[in-house]
Amino acid sequence: MMAEPVPKPGLISNRIRTLRFHHGEMSQAELGERIGVTRQTIAAIESGKYSPTLEAAFRIADVFSVQLGEVFQWDANAGNRAQT
Repeated sequence: MMAEPVPKPGLISNRIRTLRFHHGEMSQAELGERIGVTRQTIAAIESGKYSPTLEAAFRIADVFSVQLGEVFQWDANAGNRAQT
């Protein structure tokens, strides 16, 4: 039986704070209310301490009327750089 490959570490970054600013300086609390999570959850996602569920990520993009890739970016090499 073959072992499953270990996923490479990576980093998800986001532009939520910038998007909030460009949408009438929307508060974290307002964004949270609009997608059904707490302000604390938005703060944690925004700071990179927590990765949103796929549903929450799509909801955030929908609030700002942008594609998911305009909110969240994946850097597959970020974990490798941090380990060197």
